[in-house]
Amino acid sequence: MRSEPRLLGSARPTSVALISPISAARWLLFLIIIAGIYFFHGFVVPVLAALVIATASWPLFCRLRQAIGDSRTLAAAIAILLILGFIVVPLMYAITYAFQEVREWIGWAVATNKTGAPVPDWIRALPVVGEWMAKQWTDLLDHPGAIGELTQIISGANIGNIYRVALAASGAAFHLLLTMLFMLIALFFIYRDGETFMAQVDGIGERILPMRWGRISRIVPATISSTVTGMTLIAIGEGIVLGIAYWIAGVPSAVTLGVLTGLMALFPGGAPLSFTLVSIYLISSGSPFAGVALFLWGSVELFIVDKTLRPKLVGGPIKLPFLPTFFGLIGGVKTMGFLGLFIGPVLMALLVAIWREWVREVELTDENAPVVEKRAAE
Repeated sequence: MRSEPRLLGSARPTSVALISPISAARWLLFLIIIAGIYFFHGFVVPVLAALVIATASWPLFCRLRQAIGDSRTLAAAIAILLILGFIVVPLMYAITYAFQEVREWIGWAVATNKTGAPVPDWIRALPVVGEWMAKQWTDLLDHPGAIGELTQIISGANIGNIYRVALAASGAAFHLLLTMLFMLIALFFIYRDGETFMAQVDGIGERILPMRWGRISRIVPATISSTVTGMTLIAIGEGIVLGIAYWIAGVPSAVTLGVLTGLMALFPGGAPLSFTLVSIYLISSGSPFAGVALFLWGSVELFIVDKTLRPKLVGGPIKLPFLPTFFGLIGGVKTMGFLGLFIGPVLMALLVAIWREWVREVELTDENAPVVEKRAAE
């Protein structure tokens, strides 16, 4: 049977592809990675938080798993329940305390609205702005019905802004709950399958960096563990030390202020802001000696912590100097919020480790260069 002629000539079979298989595989992998980043970038924060918690608590999890007979699923479930209790119990305490404070404020507002509130002495005693604040207080609050008038003025002119703020706050709270849920789910699977996953990562890392992976890969868990432990110990220590100082200085609610100072100490600049505000309160309330003494004591304690303890505890085996530690904390908080407190120092530790690795190679090359030249001359 005679075939019809082709317009473009006879077709010849060929085995040459337009794109090589290696290039096609690389482009396909690149596109898959880009698509994964686009679709799953919203889960980066909860997954990173789960990795930080799992890395810092891994030795305790291994003990728990050994105690219940090496059951990874059961150990992961128990660990999640313990972490959930660790989160829920302080949260319930904070909510209860907040409700009590709000109830007291509402009671004060009701009483002030009936009779008015005179200017407190510590406001009048404030330097520079005391007289102006006392005048504003007298005009706004020192007469019956003052709270009702303020409420009508604020709500009438800013009802739209109040609604938007309330809507944004509720959305932020819902997003926080979702983030916590995703973090706990990711944490469960990290606990259960973490060893298998790390074995796979080590296998790939040994092929990419065969001579350096063993050193660099151990920096991340050691740095995260030491950073979490160090910052927690520093925050607890500053809360206790400054809480005792508040009690000695005669500050009301010294225990509550000590706990708040400890929480603020997790953030850069939080502890000095706390004891500075308390010192200003003491000075303006008629205790200048106690206020100045508290400020000096807090400054000395902060200097000792930032110059000696923090660089040794934060950074793990790298032993970060003060400046990289400071940049890691500030940059991490600015970029990722609370989670950046732990991610920032880890990235700085990796950068310092890579820099020291390069310097070490240069020094070894310089040391071996004369020997190589001598052998070449012979």
